[in-house]
Amino acid sequence: MSWLESADIALIRGHARITGEKTIEVGGETHTARAAVAVVTGSLHALPDVPGLAEAKPWGTREGTSAQQVPESLLVIGGGVAGSELATAWASLGAKVTLVARHGLLGGMEPFAGELVADALRELGVDVRTGVNPVRVGRDEHGLGHHHARRRHHRHHERGAQPAGRTRGLGLESVGLTAGDWLEVDDVLVHGTDWLYAVGDANHRALLTHQGKYQARAAGEAIAARHQGTPLHTEPWGAHVATADHAAVPQVTFTDPEVASVGLTEKAAREQGLNVRAVEYDLGGVAGSALQADGYTGRAKMVVDEDRGVVVGVTFVGQDVAEMLHAATIAVVEVPVDRLWHAVPAYPTMNEIWLRLLETYGRPA
Repeated sequence: MSWLESADIALIRGHARITGEKTIEVGGETHTARAAVAVVTGSLHALPDVPGLAEAKPWGTREGTSAQQVPESLLVIGGGVAGSELATAWASLGAKVTLVARHGLLGGMEPFAGELVADALRELGVDVRTGVNPVRVGRDEHGLGHHHARRRHHRHHERGAQPAGRTRGLGLESVGLTAGDWLEVDDVLVHGTDWLYAVGDANHRALLTHQGKYQARAAGEAIAARHQGTPLHTEPWGAHVATADHAAVPQVTFTDPEVASVGLTEKAAREQGLNVRAVEYDLGGVAGSALQADGYTGRAKMVVDEDRGVVVGVTFVGQDVAEMLHAATIAVVEVPVDRLWHAVPAYPTMNEIWLRLLETYGRPA
């Protein structure tokens, strides 16, 4: 509260609904904004369309990260980031975990990331089943059971977890908008007007806390500029746009090993028509890895746009790789490769992987 007061922010608690242009209603009271209304409602988990799942009262990500007791067994549906993280956490705490996924793990990342995490989960005792499509879920006296389309095997579990996201109804109809799951916005984070903004999960651009904070800074600057009548800088990487949402989103998957990635995978870059070259390096082969952990294992990959001479994607897999991600993010916001040669990594640290990747790629002429 003291911070809010120091920033001259008035906090009103309650359920808000938009009732008109720049107007909201909270607890029967109407409030009209001078400049803008920002929708920052976060998200909820959504259940996959599996018969019996909703009736089984499964956990979502919130329940899966706030439970006070370790379940005897756990069924995790989905091999994405949240599913992989929850499987790691609960197996580490002693639960018997089964993870079922239609495809491999961490499907939107470089293939080796999901493969290494799946191997580690199996070593932890997780029953990882890929190529599996749950077709029915139900409860009996033993707990939660499921049938799936491959092997038709039946198991009992206490809880099921499925990560996803939705937004709540906000009264958008009152300003002529169609209510939906998300508010689509442009790069200034505004929804087809000069006053209605959506930031964070509400706009579905990048469902990550740090991207929401980044968007909030851009939107706040844009709202202030519009209110003061000063020019908006809407060119790519301008002060009032969230360009990084498209090209430089960093993400850490807190599994063991960690996965830290930013930008495009090699596959995604090629699908966008970019002329790219990718190089990989064994993280365990870096001198600093021996100081980081005994028997360190991991992998690093860098994807370079050959035509522009810039890094467009980096993926690290290994212990504590999250701490190296920001350097990759700085590179992906278009620091040229020939300039990166002058960013000298300290020895002996894991950051020397940058020198090894650049050596593997080759020095520009």
